[in-house]
Amino acid sequence: METLSPTSTVLDALALMDKIGIGIVVIADDAGLVEGILSDGDIRRALLRGIGLGDSIKQSINRNFVRVGPETGRAEVLDLLKARHFNQIPIIDAAGRLMGVHTYEKILGIRVRPNWAVIMAGGEGTRLRPITETIPKPMIRVAGRPILERIVLHLVSHGIRKIFLSVNYLSEVIEDHFENGDRFGCLIEYLREDKPLGSGGALSLIPDPESPVLVMNGDLVTDVDIGELLDFHEANDCYATMGIKPYQHVIPFGCIKVDEKGMIHSIEEKPLLIKNVNSGVYAFSKEAVASVPKDSYFPITKIFETALEQNLKCGSVMLENEWIDIGQPSELRKARGLD
Repeated sequence: METLSPTSTVLDALALMDKIGIGIVVIADDAGLVEGILSDGDIRRALLRGIGLGDSIKQSINRNFVRVGPETGRAEVLDLLKARHFNQIPIIDAAGRLMGVHTYEKILGIRVRPNWAVIMAGGEGTRLRPITETIPKPMIRVAGRPILERIVLHLVSHGIRKIFLSVNYLSEVIEDHFENGDRFGCLIEYLREDKPLGSGGALSLIPDPESPVLVMNGDLVTDVDIGELLDFHEANDCYATMGIKPYQHVIPFGCIKVDEKGMIHSIEEKPLLIKNVNSGVYAFSKEAVASVPKDSYFPITKIFETALEQNLKCGSVMLENEWIDIGQPSELRKARGLD
């Protein structure tokens, strides 16, 4: 992205702002290190102070500006844009060089998807007590924000605009926080379980969908590519699609292979076992959603088991991005950067 020199004029700043079509210009020195920014508001205030179009911008540069790094996720950027009422935020790397600019229009201007999302947020989180005695597990904070809020913002940043929250335990905490979803850029409705319905039973409470439905567990700290999962599901006309993750486990013993006579064939010391595991992120066709029985306890994996028995197409997408299930105390500590 083009930058200005600190010796540029106000007229230069206006010209570049018009050229790039966003409300800020970035000021960098000859080495490419960012010194600050000028917004359209900064320029207006400078002109009101009597600075002319041909005068230097040096005294008007905003050197104490909000920035993000290239590693900052879209959901966090969206949250920051909304919280600070910004339309754009520069992306600055660790060396102080400009990598680009996030704009509100670009973040929300992605393809709005017709898909609904359902987040399962009704569990008690008994393994995380005493933390969950007064707060539902999805509302535990990681890096200053409830996990469930992170998920909602992540979905919004991928074009999801209607989200159902399945709630039960301490549901009022969740409902008071999210309300109708307006301040998070989406419409939120609640699926209230009068009795525990398992990991999939709440799907029977949503209206008949017209498009595939995305389903996520409410205790995931993740920035997985939701669009990739939905696109794969639809492109392959799947009945159900599961996001999967590789899980590695080192067997802490020597493993012995023997033949049919009991003779040792080989010894493998502490082998590494790698398996693909269920990530708790799914896409379901409307037919799959309709198969969930009403008012019944129903494990969500039953959809896949039944579909495989009936030779219906079940797909999988390997999720490459960050993924932490905070159901265990050790994983929560990891998510909080304590391990």
